[in-house]
Amino acid sequence: MTCIGSWDQVDPLKSIEIAGVELREIRRAKKGHEISLADKAKENPKSFYKYIKGKRVTRERVGPLKDQQGHLCAGPQEMGEILNEYFTLVFTVEQGMDVRELGEINSDVLRSVHITEREVLDVLTCIKVDKSPGPDETYPRTLWEVRKEIAGPLAEIFESSTATGEVPEDWRVANVVPLFKKGGREKPGNYRPVSLTSVVGKLLEGILRDRIYGHLERQGLIRNSQHGFVRGKSCLTNLIEFFEGVTKKIDEGCAVDVVYMDFSKAFDKVPHGRLLHKVKSHGIQGEVANWIQNWIDDRRQKVVVEGCFSNWRPVTSGVPQGSVLGPLLFVIYINDLDENLGGMVSKFADDTKIGGIVDSEEGYLGLQRDLDKLGQWADEWQMEFNLDKCEVMHFGRSNRARTYSVNGRALGRVIEQRDLGVQVHSSLKVESQVDRVVKKAFSVLDFIGQNIEYRSWDVLLKLYKTLVRPGHPVIERILLN
Repeated sequence: MTCIGSWDQVDPLKSIEIAGVELREIRRAKKGHEISLADKAKENPKSFYKYIKGKRVTRERVGPLKDQQGHLCAGPQEMGEILNEYFTLVFTVEQGMDVRELGEINSDVLRSVHITEREVLDVLTCIKVDKSPGPDETYPRTLWEVRKEIAGPLAEIFESSTATGEVPEDWRVANVVPLFKKGGREKPGNYRPVSLTSVVGKLLEGILRDRIYGHLERQGLIRNSQHGFVRGKSCLTNLIEFFEGVTKKIDEGCAVDVVYMDFSKAFDKVPHGRLLHKVKSHGIQGEVANWIQNWIDDRRQKVVVEGCFSNWRPVTSGVPQGSVLGPLLFVIYINDLDENLGGMVSKFADDTKIGGIVDSEEGYLGLQRDLDKLGQWADEWQMEFNLDKCEVMHFGRSNRARTYSVNGRALGRVIEQRDLGVQVHSSLKVESQVDRVVKKAFSVLDFIGQNIEYRSWDVLLKLYKTLVRPGHPVIERILLN
């Protein structure tokens, strides 16, 4: 007996025709959806760009990872434990506080804050509703929906927390998401820990961050060399200001050496006792300093891999990557890194470079003395430079390309360095940077060609301005054609 619909009764040509019709219908539906999003892009740009972003994001898998015995582990629970063990192993065991006194930088002191219902409502109104929740599983959208009802009670909770210094346990725990950087996926050291913390706790962190930053800004306490997490500064200002000085000296016929310093696990290694010491020396004392101390003490974290959780582990040093307040505390911690240095110094958070004119022996020795001081600073404040990644670039035709060292170890030399996303060559020519940007731009154009059905002028222009380097004439001609 032959079954109805069996393979023998299927006409291959008919099947191909049906499949072709279905494919055309899918493409027509996809194009219709894109037309609808494009037509409403002005009123609802978020939906348009969310659709594009969803096509670009690729899920980065974790592992398999090697444990300490060298065995490969692929189970989510096992990999979470391996990563959490590694992340906590890099924490600093703080030594005695035998450090130089920084003293009061300014007589103006920030001791307490007053938080109003209006202020909390403004913060809730601006909350990003599509962000992930923390360990307390409180979703940002839920807070946004009931913002008017909870603004008053939250203001009272925040006021009580800052006045007493009591930080709820939910605000001191984190789900850590491992983000792959580069290298072998089997090495735990090639993953960066990003902490997902309580959304409610981050609201108060944001308010305190703004108050603390306002205090630092009014008193002019943040050094001009810092461009990270500083209002009005960015990667661009860092590069322009630093290399304007370098190129000016080279145009004058000078030789310039630039040393790129790299902290090892910078955000994770900040010792809490020393951090509080520096916070207070910047005029942040009283109730605010007490709250910060309780916020960084007794923290715990667990690693999340494919929805599975590792066991809890204590966090004994560092500022959480992914927190709101943490980056500003780190800026305070390394604020005096370039104190008493004679060379040109530029910082973007933990990325630090130092340069000097090295036409003479004295110039070379001066830069070496600066590197010695950086090594001493790291020892005193229990930070660590990754000397494998600390590298020297020599600029200028008359440069003698001398060797430099930190803590007795010679630094490597490079002729090209990626500096805050820009390829810098020792010749100061821009070909390598242009090639990289053009290659990336063509890659994006290829993505647009393969994934976007509706290619109207308006849609292509939006995609070009958003995804492709603006103003590039070659790419613009391709889009126009």
